[in-house]
Amino acid sequence: MTAAGPSPDVPALPRRVLAGYATGSLVTGAFGTVPGLLLLPYLTDTLGVAAGVAGLLVLLPKAWDVLLNPVAGRLSDRRGDRRPFLLGAGLALGVLFAAMFAGPIGSGPAAAAYVAFAFLATATAFALFQVPYVAMPAELTDGYAERTRLTTWRVAVLALAILVSGALAPLVVEQTGGGLSGHRWAGLFVGALIVVGALGTFLGTRTAESRAPAASEPSLRAQLAVAAGNASFRALLLCSVIQAVGVATMLAGVQYFADHVLRREAGATLLFAAFVGPALLIMPLWSRIGAGLGKRRSLIVASLLFAAGALALLAAPGLPPAGVYLTVAVIGCGYAGQQVFVLSMLPDCIAADTERTGRRQAGVFTGLWTAGETLGLALGPGLYALVLQLFGYVSSATGEAAAQDDTARLGVLLGFTVLPAVLVGAAVVLLRGYADARRLPSPA
Repeated sequence: MTAAGPSPDVPALPRRVLAGYATGSLVTGAFGTVPGLLLLPYLTDTLGVAAGVAGLLVLLPKAWDVLLNPVAGRLSDRRGDRRPFLLGAGLALGVLFAAMFAGPIGSGPAAAAYVAFAFLATATAFALFQVPYVAMPAELTDGYAERTRLTTWRVAVLALAILVSGALAPLVVEQTGGGLSGHRWAGLFVGALIVVGALGTFLGTRTAESRAPAASEPSLRAQLAVAAGNASFRALLLCSVIQAVGVATMLAGVQYFADHVLRREAGATLLFAAFVGPALLIMPLWSRIGAGLGKRRSLIVASLLFAAGALALLAAPGLPPAGVYLTVAVIGCGYAGQQVFVLSMLPDCIAADTERTGRRQAGVFTGLWTAGETLGLALGPGLYALVLQLFGYVSSATGEAAAQDDTARLGVLLGFTVLPAVLVGAAVVLLRGYADARRLPSPA
Protein backbone atom coordinates (compact mmCIF):
# COMPACT_ATOMS: atom_id res chain seq x y z
CA MET A 1 0.00 0.00 0.00
CA THR A 2 3.05 2.26 -0.05
CA ALA A 3 3.86 2.12 -3.74
CA ALA A 4 2.75 5.67 -4.41
CA GLY A 5 4.46 7.82 -1.78
CA PRO A 6 3.40 11.28 -0.67
CA SER A 7 4.37 14.40 -2.58
CA PRO A 8 7.50 16.02 -1.11
CA ASP A 9 5.79 19.40 -0.67
CA VAL A 10 2.51 18.08 0.81
CA PRO A 11 2.13 16.48 4.26
CA ALA A 12 1.38 12.77 4.12
CA LEU A 13 -2.06 11.72 5.25
CA PRO A 14 -2.00 9.64 8.44
CA ARG A 15 -2.59 5.95 7.95
CA ARG A 16 -5.67 6.07 10.17
CA VAL A 17 -7.21 8.59 7.74
CA LEU A 18 -6.20 6.53 4.72
CA ALA A 19 -7.71 3.40 6.27
CA GLY A 20 -10.76 5.24 7.60
CA TYR A 21 -11.60 6.80 4.26
CA ALA A 22 -10.97 3.53 2.43
CA THR A 23 -13.42 1.71 4.71
CA GLY A 24 -16.23 3.56 2.95
CA SER A 25 -15.56 1.36 -0.06
CA LEU A 26 -17.25 -1.46 1.85
CA VAL A 27 -20.42 0.54 1.25
CA THR A 28 -19.83 1.54 -2.37
CA GLY A 29 -18.36 -1.85 -3.30
CA ALA A 30 -21.21 -3.86 -1.80
CA PHE A 31 -23.96 -1.71 -3.28
CA GLY A 32 -22.20 -1.42 -6.63
CA THR A 33 -21.76 -5.20 -6.83
CA VAL A 34 -24.59 -7.15 -5.27
CA PRO A 35 -27.69 -5.59 -6.91
CA GLY A 36 -26.03 -5.97 -10.31
CA LEU A 37 -25.10 -9.54 -9.45
CA LEU A 38 -28.20 -10.87 -7.66
CA LEU A 39 -31.13 -8.62 -8.44
CA LEU A 40 -31.67 -9.52 -12.09
CA PRO A 41 -31.43 -13.31 -11.50
CA TYR A 42 -33.62 -12.88 -8.39
CA LEU A 43 -36.33 -11.29 -10.50
CA THR A 44 -36.10 -13.71 -13.43
CA ASP A 45 -35.36 -17.01 -11.65
CA THR A 46 -37.11 -16.59 -8.27
CA LEU A 47 -39.96 -14.13 -8.79
CA GLY A 48 -40.72 -15.27 -12.36
CA VAL A 49 -40.45 -11.82 -13.96
CA ALA A 50 -39.78 -11.74 -17.71
CA ALA A 51 -36.21 -10.74 -18.54
CA GLY A 52 -37.15 -7.51 -20.33
CA VAL A 53 -39.42 -6.34 -17.51
CA ALA A 54 -36.81 -7.31 -14.90
CA GLY A 55 -34.21 -5.20 -16.70
CA LEU A 56 -36.57 -2.22 -16.62
CA LEU A 57 -37.21 -2.68 -12.88
CA VAL A 58 -33.45 -2.65 -12.24
CA LEU A 59 -32.91 0.40 -14.46
CA LEU A 60 -35.62 2.81 -13.28
CA PRO A 61 -34.62 3.23 -9.60
CA LYS A 62 -31.04 3.97 -10.58
CA ALA A 63 -32.23 6.37 -13.27
CA TRP A 64 -33.78 8.33 -10.41
CA ASP A 65 -30.31 8.67 -8.89
CA VAL A 66 -29.10 10.33 -12.08
CA LEU A 67 -31.41 13.22 -11.19
CA LEU A 68 -30.76 13.05 -7.45
CA ASN A 69 -26.95 12.90 -7.38
CA PRO A 70 -26.25 16.50 -8.51
CA VAL A 71 -28.74 17.70 -5.88
CA ALA A 72 -26.99 15.58 -3.24
CA GLY A 73 -23.68 17.19 -4.26
CA ARG A 74 -25.09 20.68 -3.82
CA LEU A 75 -26.56 19.77 -0.42
CA SER A 76 -23.22 18.49 0.85
CA ASP A 77 -21.42 21.55 -0.57
CA ARG A 78 -23.80 23.85 1.30
CA ARG A 79 -23.34 22.08 4.62
CA GLY A 80 -19.55 22.20 4.46
CA ASP A 81 -19.15 19.00 6.48
CA ARG A 82 -19.67 15.83 4.49
CA ARG A 83 -19.21 13.28 7.30
CA PRO A 84 -22.79 13.44 8.71
CA PHE A 85 -24.03 12.29 5.30
CA LEU A 86 -21.75 9.27 5.53
CA LEU A 87 -23.26 8.23 8.84
CA GLY A 88 -26.96 8.93 8.30
CA ALA A 89 -27.25 7.78 4.70
CA GLY A 90 -24.90 4.82 5.25
CA LEU A 91 -26.93 3.39 8.15
CA ALA A 92 -30.20 3.91 6.27
CA LEU A 93 -28.70 2.20 3.23
CA GLY A 94 -27.81 -0.91 5.24
CA VAL A 95 -31.35 -1.28 6.58
CA LEU A 96 -33.02 -0.61 3.23
CA PHE A 97 -30.73 -3.04 1.42
CA ALA A 98 -31.79 -5.87 3.72
CA ALA A 99 -35.43 -4.88 3.21
CA MET A 100 -35.06 -5.05 -0.58
CA PHE A 101 -34.67 -8.84 -0.48
CA ALA A 102 -37.10 -9.35 2.43
CA GLY A 103 -40.37 -8.91 0.54
CA PRO A 104 -43.47 -10.42 2.16
CA ILE A 105 -44.89 -11.50 -1.20
CA GLY A 106 -43.76 -14.72 -2.86
CA SER A 107 -43.82 -13.97 -6.56
CA GLY A 108 -45.68 -12.22 -9.36
CA PRO A 109 -46.33 -8.54 -10.17
CA ALA A 110 -46.88 -7.47 -6.54
CA ALA A 111 -43.54 -8.94 -5.49
CA ALA A 112 -41.79 -7.25 -8.40
CA ALA A 113 -43.41 -3.92 -7.47
CA TYR A 114 -42.18 -4.28 -3.88
CA VAL A 115 -38.62 -4.91 -5.07
CA ALA A 116 -38.75 -1.90 -7.40
CA PHE A 117 -40.01 0.41 -4.63
CA ALA A 118 -37.46 -0.89 -2.09
CA PHE A 119 -34.67 -0.52 -4.65
CA LEU A 120 -35.73 3.09 -5.29
CA ALA A 121 -35.48 3.90 -1.57
CA THR A 122 -32.14 2.08 -1.32
CA ALA A 123 -30.74 3.93 -4.32
CA THR A 124 -31.79 7.25 -2.77
CA ALA A 125 -29.88 6.50 0.43
CA PHE A 126 -26.87 5.41 -1.59
CA ALA A 127 -26.80 8.70 -3.52
CA LEU A 128 -26.73 10.68 -0.28
CA PHE A 129 -23.77 8.58 0.91
CA GLN A 130 -21.81 8.24 -2.31
CA VAL A 131 -21.69 11.84 -3.49
CA PRO A 132 -20.14 13.31 -0.31
CA TYR A 133 -17.84 10.29 -0.03
CA VAL A 134 -16.43 10.67 -3.54
CA ALA A 135 -15.97 14.43 -3.00
CA MET A 136 -13.69 14.02 0.02
CA PRO A 137 -10.29 13.15 -1.62
CA ALA A 138 -10.03 16.56 -3.27
CA GLU A 139 -10.55 18.16 0.15
CA LEU A 140 -8.41 15.87 2.33
CA THR A 141 -5.14 16.68 0.51
CA ASP A 142 -3.73 19.05 -2.11
CA GLY A 143 -1.06 16.58 -3.26
CA TYR A 144 -1.25 15.10 -6.75
CA ALA A 145 0.61 11.91 -5.75
CA GLU A 146 -1.02 11.88 -2.32
CA ARG A 147 -4.46 11.69 -3.95
CA THR A 148 -3.25 8.65 -5.88
CA ARG A 149 -2.05 7.15 -2.59
CA LEU A 150 -5.43 7.81 -0.96
CA THR A 151 -7.23 6.33 -3.96
CA THR A 152 -4.98 3.24 -3.95
CA TRP A 153 -6.04 2.48 -0.39
CA ARG A 154 -9.66 3.06 -1.35
CA VAL A 155 -9.52 0.80 -4.40
CA ALA A 156 -7.80 -1.94 -2.41
CA VAL A 157 -10.70 -1.98 0.05
CA LEU A 158 -13.10 -1.68 -2.88
CA ALA A 159 -11.62 -4.83 -4.39
CA LEU A 160 -11.92 -6.55 -1.01
CA ALA A 161 -15.55 -5.43 -0.72
CA ILE A 162 -16.30 -6.76 -4.20
CA LEU A 163 -14.66 -10.05 -3.28
CA VAL A 164 -16.46 -10.44 0.04
CA SER A 165 -19.89 -9.27 -1.09
CA GLY A 166 -19.79 -10.57 -4.65
CA ALA A 167 -18.32 -13.97 -3.85
CA LEU A 168 -20.13 -14.64 -0.58
CA ALA A 169 -23.61 -13.25 -1.34
CA PRO A 170 -24.40 -15.98 -3.94
CA LEU A 171 -22.90 -18.55 -1.55
CA VAL A 172 -25.15 -17.31 1.26
CA VAL A 173 -28.15 -17.71 -1.06
CA GLU A 174 -27.18 -21.30 -1.85
CA GLN A 175 -26.28 -22.32 1.70
CA THR A 176 -29.48 -20.93 3.26
CA GLY A 177 -31.94 -22.73 1.03
CA GLY A 178 -31.96 -20.62 -2.13
CA GLY A 179 -35.08 -18.91 -3.43
CA LEU A 180 -36.80 -16.35 -1.22
CA SER A 181 -35.23 -17.53 2.03
CA GLY A 182 -31.70 -17.56 0.66
CA HIS A 183 -32.01 -14.07 -0.78
CA ARG A 184 -33.33 -12.72 2.53
CA TRP A 185 -30.24 -13.99 4.34
CA ALA A 186 -28.00 -12.56 1.62
CA GLY A 187 -29.73 -9.19 2.00
CA LEU A 188 -29.07 -9.22 5.75
CA PHE A 189 -25.43 -10.16 5.21
CA VAL A 190 -24.77 -7.36 2.74
CA GLY A 191 -26.79 -4.85 4.79
CA ALA A 192 -24.59 -5.59 7.81
CA LEU A 193 -21.45 -5.14 5.69
CA ILE A 194 -22.72 -1.72 4.56
CA VAL A 195 -23.36 -0.64 8.16
CA VAL A 196 -19.80 -1.63 9.13
CA GLY A 197 -18.40 0.41 6.23
CA ALA A 198 -20.48 3.48 7.05
CA LEU A 199 -19.45 3.46 10.72
CA GLY A 200 -15.81 2.81 9.83
CA THR A 201 -15.44 5.71 7.41
CA PHE A 202 -17.35 8.13 9.66
CA LEU A 203 -15.20 7.33 12.69
CA GLY A 204 -11.95 6.86 10.78
CA THR A 205 -12.01 10.34 9.19
CA ARG A 206 -13.03 12.25 12.33
CA THR A 207 -9.53 13.69 12.81
CA ALA A 208 -8.96 14.57 9.14
CA GLU A 209 -8.63 18.19 8.10
CA SER A 210 -11.19 18.65 5.35
CA ARG A 211 -11.40 21.78 3.24
CA ALA A 212 -15.04 21.35 2.27
CA PRO A 213 -16.64 24.58 1.03
CA ALA A 214 -18.52 26.92 3.31
CA ALA A 215 -20.23 28.41 0.25
CA SER A 216 -20.62 27.44 -3.39
CA GLU A 217 -21.95 28.73 -6.67
CA PRO A 218 -25.27 30.60 -6.24
CA SER A 219 -27.37 28.11 -8.18
CA LEU A 220 -27.35 24.50 -9.28
CA ARG A 221 -27.40 25.64 -12.91
CA ALA A 222 -24.26 27.74 -12.34
CA GLN A 223 -22.50 24.80 -10.71
CA LEU A 224 -23.43 22.46 -13.55
CA ALA A 225 -22.12 24.99 -16.04
CA VAL A 226 -18.77 25.10 -14.21
CA ALA A 227 -18.45 21.31 -14.32
CA ALA A 228 -19.59 21.06 -17.93
CA GLY A 229 -17.01 23.67 -18.94
CA ASN A 230 -14.10 21.58 -17.64
CA ALA A 231 -12.77 19.76 -20.71
CA SER A 232 -10.76 17.16 -18.79
CA PHE A 233 -13.70 16.40 -16.52
CA ARG A 234 -16.04 15.98 -19.51
CA ALA A 235 -13.68 13.54 -21.20
CA LEU A 236 -13.10 11.52 -18.05
CA LEU A 237 -16.82 11.44 -17.19
CA LEU A 238 -17.92 10.20 -20.61
CA CYS A 239 -15.23 7.51 -20.64
CA SER A 240 -16.18 6.42 -17.12
CA VAL A 241 -19.91 6.19 -17.90
CA ILE A 242 -19.40 4.01 -20.97
CA GLN A 243 -16.94 1.78 -19.14
CA ALA A 244 -19.36 1.49 -16.22
CA VAL A 245 -21.98 0.16 -18.64
CA GLY A 246 -19.51 -2.45 -19.84
CA VAL A 247 -18.46 -3.54 -16.35
CA ALA A 248 -22.08 -3.66 -15.15
CA THR A 249 -23.08 -5.74 -18.18
CA MET A 250 -20.45 -8.32 -17.25
CA LEU A 251 -21.45 -8.16 -13.59
CA ALA A 252 -25.10 -8.80 -14.43
CA GLY A 253 -24.11 -11.87 -16.41
CA VAL A 254 -21.98 -13.62 -13.76
CA GLN A 255 -24.73 -15.88 -12.39
CA TYR A 256 -26.08 -16.65 -15.87
CA PHE A 257 -22.57 -17.41 -17.15
CA ALA A 258 -21.93 -19.71 -14.18
CA ASP A 259 -25.25 -21.53 -14.62
CA HIS A 260 -25.40 -21.91 -18.40
CA VAL A 261 -21.80 -21.78 -19.68
CA LEU A 262 -19.65 -23.12 -16.83
CA ARG A 263 -22.49 -25.25 -15.42
CA ARG A 264 -20.74 -25.60 -12.08
CA GLU A 265 -22.05 -25.31 -8.53
CA ALA A 266 -20.76 -22.22 -6.72
CA GLY A 267 -19.50 -21.03 -10.10
CA ALA A 268 -20.42 -17.40 -9.40
CA THR A 269 -18.42 -17.44 -6.16
CA LEU A 270 -15.35 -18.87 -7.90
CA LEU A 271 -15.64 -16.35 -10.73
CA PHE A 272 -15.63 -13.50 -8.23
CA ALA A 273 -12.68 -14.92 -6.36
CA ALA A 274 -10.76 -15.20 -9.64
CA PHE A 275 -11.78 -11.66 -10.62
CA VAL A 276 -10.84 -9.86 -7.41
CA GLY A 277 -8.13 -11.98 -5.74
CA PRO A 278 -5.31 -11.19 -8.20
CA ALA A 279 -6.46 -7.58 -8.37
CA LEU A 280 -5.64 -7.12 -4.68
CA LEU A 281 -2.09 -8.28 -5.34
CA ILE A 282 -1.49 -6.14 -8.42
CA MET A 283 -2.75 -2.87 -6.94
CA PRO A 284 0.71 -1.55 -5.89
CA LEU A 285 2.05 -2.43 -9.34
CA TRP A 286 -0.58 -0.21 -10.98
CA SER A 287 0.57 2.69 -8.79
CA ARG A 288 4.13 2.25 -10.06
CA ILE A 289 2.93 1.99 -13.67
CA GLY A 290 0.98 5.21 -13.21
CA ALA A 291 4.06 6.99 -11.88
CA GLY A 292 5.94 6.04 -15.03
CA LEU A 293 3.32 6.32 -17.79
CA GLY A 294 1.04 8.94 -16.32
CA LYS A 295 -2.52 8.32 -15.24
CA ARG A 296 -4.21 8.73 -18.64
CA ARG A 297 -1.96 6.28 -20.47
CA SER A 298 -2.13 3.84 -17.58
CA LEU A 299 -5.94 3.95 -17.69
CA ILE A 300 -5.81 3.11 -21.39
CA VAL A 301 -3.51 0.14 -20.74
CA ALA A 302 -5.76 -1.17 -17.96
CA SER A 303 -8.89 -0.77 -20.09
CA LEU A 304 -7.41 -2.63 -23.06
CA LEU A 305 -6.27 -5.43 -20.74
CA PHE A 306 -9.86 -5.76 -19.48
CA ALA A 307 -11.24 -5.79 -23.04
CA ALA A 308 -8.73 -8.38 -24.28
CA GLY A 309 -9.55 -10.69 -21.39
CA ALA A 310 -13.28 -10.36 -22.00
CA LEU A 311 -12.90 -11.25 -25.68
CA ALA A 312 -10.74 -14.24 -24.74
CA LEU A 313 -13.67 -15.58 -22.70
CA LEU A 314 -15.52 -16.26 -25.95
CA ALA A 315 -13.59 -19.52 -25.91
CA ALA A 316 -14.99 -20.41 -22.47
CA PRO A 317 -17.27 -23.25 -23.65
CA GLY A 318 -14.19 -25.13 -24.87
CA LEU A 319 -11.83 -24.22 -22.01
CA PRO A 320 -11.22 -26.19 -18.82
CA PRO A 321 -12.47 -24.39 -15.69
CA ALA A 322 -8.92 -23.42 -14.72
CA GLY A 323 -8.48 -21.66 -18.07
CA VAL A 324 -11.71 -19.71 -17.55
CA TYR A 325 -10.71 -18.59 -14.07
CA LEU A 326 -7.24 -17.52 -15.24
CA THR A 327 -8.80 -15.45 -18.00
CA VAL A 328 -11.16 -13.85 -15.49
CA ALA A 329 -8.12 -13.04 -13.33
CA VAL A 330 -6.64 -11.08 -16.25
CA ILE A 331 -9.90 -9.14 -16.57
CA GLY A 332 -9.77 -8.43 -12.84
CA CYS A 333 -6.25 -7.02 -13.11
CA GLY A 334 -7.44 -4.64 -15.82
CA TYR A 335 -10.45 -3.61 -13.75
CA ALA A 336 -8.22 -2.84 -10.75
CA GLY A 337 -6.13 -0.49 -12.87
CA GLN A 338 -9.23 1.22 -14.25
CA GLN A 339 -10.46 1.98 -10.76
CA VAL A 340 -7.12 3.24 -9.44
CA PHE A 341 -6.63 5.76 -12.24
CA VAL A 342 -10.19 6.92 -12.83
CA LEU A 343 -10.74 7.59 -9.14
CA SER A 344 -7.46 9.49 -8.77
CA MET A 345 -7.94 11.50 -11.99
CA LEU A 346 -11.30 12.83 -10.78
CA PRO A 347 -9.91 14.76 -7.79
CA ASP A 348 -7.15 16.09 -10.07
CA CYS A 349 -9.88 17.67 -12.22
CA ILE A 350 -11.56 19.09 -9.13
CA ALA A 351 -8.27 20.51 -7.82
CA ALA A 352 -7.62 22.21 -11.16
CA ASP A 353 -11.02 23.88 -11.03
CA THR A 354 -10.37 25.03 -7.45
CA GLU A 355 -7.05 26.55 -8.49
CA ARG A 356 -8.69 28.33 -11.40
CA THR A 357 -11.79 29.66 -9.63
CA GLY A 358 -10.73 29.85 -5.99
CA ARG A 359 -13.87 27.92 -5.00
CA ARG A 360 -14.03 24.48 -3.43
CA GLN A 361 -17.11 22.92 -4.99
CA ALA A 362 -16.23 19.26 -5.20
CA GLY A 363 -19.82 18.26 -4.46
CA VAL A 364 -21.16 19.39 -7.81
CA PHE A 365 -18.40 17.56 -9.72
CA THR A 366 -18.92 14.38 -7.75
CA GLY A 367 -22.69 14.78 -8.01
CA LEU A 368 -22.42 14.72 -11.79
CA TRP A 369 -19.79 12.00 -11.62
CA THR A 370 -21.84 9.66 -9.47
CA ALA A 371 -24.94 10.42 -11.56
CA GLY A 372 -23.06 9.26 -14.64
CA GLU A 373 -21.62 6.25 -12.84
CA THR A 374 -25.06 5.31 -11.52
CA LEU A 375 -26.52 5.62 -15.01
CA GLY A 376 -23.82 3.35 -16.40
CA LEU A 377 -24.28 0.76 -13.65
CA ALA A 378 -28.04 0.84 -14.25
CA LEU A 379 -27.81 0.53 -18.02
CA GLY A 380 -25.52 -2.51 -17.79
CA PRO A 381 -28.08 -4.94 -16.29
CA GLY A 382 -30.78 -3.48 -18.52
CA LEU A 383 -28.64 -4.06 -21.58
CA TYR A 384 -27.82 -7.60 -20.50
CA ALA A 385 -31.51 -8.30 -19.83
CA LEU A 386 -32.33 -7.05 -23.32
CA VAL A 387 -29.80 -9.47 -24.80
CA LEU A 388 -31.37 -12.32 -22.83
CA GLN A 389 -34.82 -11.31 -24.05
CA LEU A 390 -33.69 -11.14 -27.68
CA PHE A 391 -32.06 -14.56 -27.46
CA GLY A 392 -35.13 -16.17 -25.91
CA TYR A 393 -34.10 -16.65 -22.28
CA VAL A 394 -36.79 -18.51 -20.27
CA SER A 395 -37.61 -17.16 -16.79
CA SER A 396 -38.54 -19.26 -13.75
CA ALA A 397 -40.44 -18.82 -10.46
CA THR A 398 -38.90 -21.87 -8.75
CA GLY A 399 -35.69 -20.34 -7.41
CA GLU A 400 -33.70 -22.42 -9.91
CA ALA A 401 -32.67 -21.35 -13.42
CA ALA A 402 -34.75 -22.97 -16.15
CA ALA A 403 -33.10 -25.10 -18.85
CA GLN A 404 -32.12 -22.98 -21.86
CA ASP A 405 -31.65 -23.83 -25.53
CA ASP A 406 -28.47 -23.18 -27.53
CA THR A 407 -29.65 -19.76 -28.70
CA ALA A 408 -30.31 -18.53 -25.17
CA ARG A 409 -26.93 -19.83 -24.00
CA LEU A 410 -25.27 -17.97 -26.87
CA GLY A 411 -26.95 -14.78 -25.67
CA VAL A 412 -25.63 -15.41 -22.15
CA LEU A 413 -22.10 -15.80 -23.54
CA LEU A 414 -22.13 -12.80 -25.91
CA GLY A 415 -23.59 -10.48 -23.29
CA PHE A 416 -20.88 -11.52 -20.84
CA THR A 417 -17.94 -11.18 -23.22
CA VAL A 418 -18.31 -9.16 -26.43
CA LEU A 419 -20.49 -6.35 -25.08
CA PRO A 420 -18.23 -5.51 -22.10
CA ALA A 421 -15.11 -5.76 -24.26
CA VAL A 422 -16.42 -3.34 -26.87
CA LEU A 423 -17.75 -0.82 -24.36
CA VAL A 424 -14.67 -0.74 -22.11
CA GLY A 425 -12.15 -0.82 -24.96
CA ALA A 426 -13.79 1.73 -27.24
CA ALA A 427 -14.35 4.28 -24.47
CA VAL A 428 -10.61 5.04 -24.17
CA VAL A 429 -10.84 7.09 -27.39
CA LEU A 430 -12.63 9.75 -25.35
CA LEU A 431 -9.56 10.25 -23.17
CA ARG A 432 -7.91 12.32 -25.89
CA GLY A 433 -9.68 15.29 -24.27
CA TYR A 434 -8.09 14.69 -20.88
CA ALA A 435 -4.90 16.59 -19.99
CA ASP A 436 -2.70 14.25 -17.94
CA ALA A 437 -0.26 16.39 -16.01
CA ARG A 438 0.60 17.16 -12.43
CA ARG A 439 -0.98 20.56 -12.96
CA LEU A 440 -3.92 20.45 -15.34
CA PRO A 441 -4.29 23.52 -17.52
CA SER A 442 -7.26 25.82 -17.14
CA PRO A 443 -10.39 24.15 -18.50
CA ALA A 444 -11.27 24.92 -22.08
